Amino acid sequence: MITVVGLGPGDFDRLPESTRALLADPVATVVVRTLQHPAAEQLSGIREVVSCDDLYDRADTFEDVYDAIVERITGIASSGPVVYAVPGSPLVGEFAVRRLLERVPDARVIPGESFVDAILTTVGYDPFDRGLQILNGHDLPDPLVLDKPTIIGHLHRPELLADVAAQVARVIPEESTVEVLVDLGTANERVVATVASAIDPELAGLRTSLWVDAEPGGLIGAIRTMRVLRQECPWDREQTHQSLTKNLVEEAYELIEAISALPEGEIDWAAYAGVEDELGDLFLQVLFHEAIAREAGVFDLDGAAETLRQKLVRRHPHVFGDIEAGSPDEVKRRWDRIKAEERGGEVPDSALGGVPSGMPALHRASKIQNKAAKVGFDWPSADGVLEKLHEEIEELQEAMAGSGSIEDEMGDLLFTVVNLARHLDVDTEVALQRAVDRFARRFRAMESEGPLEGLTLDELNARWESAK
Repeated sequence: MITVVGLGPGDFDRLPESTRALLADPVATVVVRTLQHPAAEQLSGIREVVSCDDLYDRADTFEDVYDAIVERITGIASSGPVVYAVPGSPLVGEFAVRRLLERVPDARVIPGESFVDAILTTVGYDPFDRGLQILNGHDLPDPLVLDKPTIIGHLHRPELLADVAAQVARVIPEESTVEVLVDLGTANERVVATVASAIDPELAGLRTSLWVDAEPGGLIGAIRTMRVLRQECPWDREQTHQSLTKNLVEEAYELIEAISALPEGEIDWAAYAGVEDELGDLFLQVLFHEAIAREAGVFDLDGAAETLRQKLVRRHPHVFGDIEAGSPDEVKRRWDRIKAEERGGEVPDSALGGVPSGMPALHRASKIQNKAAKVGFDWPSADGVLEKLHEEIEELQEAMAGSGSIEDEMGDLLFTVVNLARHLDVDTEVALQRAVDRFARRFRAMESEGPLEGLTLDELNARWESAK
C-alpha cells in the first residue's frame, strides 16, 4: 500500500490533524522527497523518515531523480506500507508523483495545501476574477506572455531568479511592482514588493515564488495600447487601410536602412538597437491594420497569426511531415508547388504572374527575371549578361545622339544591370543603398573641408579623392 500526502507550504503544525496522524503512524515507512522543508524537517524530529535528498546529489538530471524516487518508494513498499510525503500538494508541481502514479495507479493520494493556495491567500486574489497563470521558473514559455495574474515557482537558485526577473522586466511596464514570496506558511515568511529589475537574487530558495499582477507589456501590451489609441486619439481613429499604405512602405524602407547598418560577422549592439526600433515601427503598421480589420469584424491578430501558422506548416512538409528535402532549391520548388495547390490548382495566365506591379522596380525586375529563368529563358552565366550590358550602353549612347528613346534605353540598361546582379548573387536594392550611403558619406567629408561653392571641377575632384 502506497499513500502520497502533501506537507503543505510550511510548518508541520499547519497540517490537518488526520494528515499528522497518518505521518506519525509507526506501521508505515515514511519517505520524504526532501528534508529541506519545514514540515519534513520537523517530522524527522518526531519519528524516523527516509529522505530522497541523496538521490539529487547522485543524479545527472531531474528526470533521473524522479525515476530513482519511484524505484526507492516501490522497493520499500514491497516490504510494507509506505507514506510518501512531498512539499505542498502532491498534485501541484510534483513530477515524481506523476511517475509514481503511472507505475502504481492504485496508490492513494491525499491532497494538501499547495504553494499556490498559500500565495493566493497571502496576496488576497481570487483566480475567478481575471484568471490565473502558473509557470515553472525552470522552463518559462517563449514568448513570455503575462496578460493575467501569474505565479512563477521553483526559483531555488539566485542565478535562476535573476534570469526570471530579467525576462519578466522585459514584458511588463518598468514601474510595475511584483512580489517575491519567501517561505510562506512559516515563521520566517517574507513578502518583498519591488520592481522586477530590482529583485534581489539572494531571495531565491526552495520555497520562493514570484507574484506578477501588472498591466501587460510586450506583444499583448502593444495590442491593447493600439486599441485604446483607435478609440481615444482623433488621428489614429480616422486612419484607414488606404491612408496607412504609404506609412507601411516608409517604415519598411527605414527598417531596411537599419539592417544595412549591421556589420557582417559581429554583433553591434547599437546597430541592433536601431533594427529593434524600426522593427517596432513596422509592427505598429501591422497592429494598425489588424485593429481596423477587427473593428470591421473581419479578422484579428490571432486569426492572421493562425492563418500564417497553418500556411507555414503546409509549406514545410519536410519539417512538419515525413518528406525529406535535399537542398534549399528543392524546398523552394516544393513551396511554389504547394502555393499553387492552395490556389485550387489554378494555372496562372503567365509564368510571370504573382509579381505585384507596385513592388519597387529593382526588386520587381529581379523577381520577373527569376520567373523567366525557371522556364529556361536566361543566360547560362554572368558573362553573357555582361556582353548584353555593353550592348545596352551602346544603344543608350545612340539614343543620346538622337536615335531612339533615352528613357526606354535607360530602362533596358537598368534592367540588364539587375540581371547581372542576379547572376552574381547581389541584391541590387542593398547594393544601391550602400552605394548611395558611400556617396553621401564622402560628399559630407568633402563639405567638412570647407564650402564647396566656387570651387572648380578639378578642385572638387581633388576633394572627392581625398574623401575616398
